[in-house]
Amino acid sequence: MADACCAPETPPGGTAVAEHCPGCGKPGRPVGLRTVQSQVAYSLRALAASPYQFCATQRCAVVYYTTAAPPITCDQLREHVFQKAPGGAVLVCYCFHYRVDVIQQSDRAARAAILADIVAGIRQEQCACALRNPQGSCCLGNVRRLLRMSEPNAIVEVEEA
Repeated sequence: MADACCAPETPPGGTAVAEHCPGCGKPGRPVGLRTVQSQVAYSLRALAASPYQFCATQRCAVVYYTTAAPPITCDQLREHVFQKAPGGAVLVCYCFHYRVDVIQQSDRAARAAILADIVAGIRQEQCACALRNPQGSCCLGNVRRLLRMSEPNAIVEVEEA
């Protein structure tokens, strides 16, 4: 199974795309305008209609960028971004509200139950990762990475969604 429950929104073609983040210079990943619209904590009139990129670099304040508008930073969003602040009370699963600290403090059985709950929600089509997750795609991969980091022998494979 690919670590994606929601197909990412495809940006419209024909528009220049800023391939590298203006904050850190690293390449970003395309993210749908709907994702950006659902994450910003200010008027949507300030957003460009052109394609945005998502910057996952932890030490970079820029989250979204495009050639047609100023970059959007962490402090301009409604939600903390897991990739930018991957510890504490930050959500790693935005649809089912699982936080990093809860997963890290859970025992093996609880971690397996969390993973099973997320997979069950995906199967029941209850996720909205394209809107709720700042990266604009499924957070199951982030959850599995966190499980591996929290406990090297963790159960990170559940029957595919």
